[in-house]
Amino acid sequence: MFRMRTILMIAALALGLAACANNSSSSAGGNPYGGGATSAPPMASGAATIQTAKVPGVGTVLTNGDGTTLYLFEADTGTTSACTGACAQSWPPVTTSGNATGTMGATSSMLGTTTRDDGSTQVTYNGHPLYTYAGDTSSGTASGQGINAFGGLWYVVNTAGDAVKGGGGGGGGNSGYGSGGYG
Repeated sequence: MFRMRTILMIAALALGLAACANNSSSSAGGNPYGGGATSAPPMASGAATIQTAKVPGVGTVLTNGDGTTLYLFEADTGTTSACTGACAQSWPPVTTSGNATGTMGATSSMLGTTTRDDGSTQVTYNGHPLYTYAGDTSSGTASGQGINAFGGLWYVVNTAGDAVKGGGGGGGGNSGYGSGGYG
């Protein structure tokens, strides 16, 4: 009886360890807090939709089709993105695999695209590459507003395609994302 219980306990322990080992190896690459290689932001699976929404603290600003607030990066030069690597993990670029469309207050004629270093196609608005912020966990938030990270300031974008300077939750601090490092 004791021997059978010991064998079953060892088998259960081995299965538990195998499950933990399998789980950690499959998620390490995409986990921003874990080890493993960092991966590029996911590629777009269709045409991007750019729209507007009223976001508390910053007013009516651009959002993606899911209502996630969009940002511009002041370190970008024209339509060329300066945000790659770890920067693009914290500030995922808005990418598209077709022509982006503007709805609900976003002007389609202000939309364009640019090719990123990784070959993906990033959406631009009024000549600014667009990004989301990993710290915005739900629609209607602008947690990245005014953050100084990865060599420049980040601002939400209004319907004219300009940075909204003021309001928001960032307050010019670093927020822990990227430690103000380099992209």
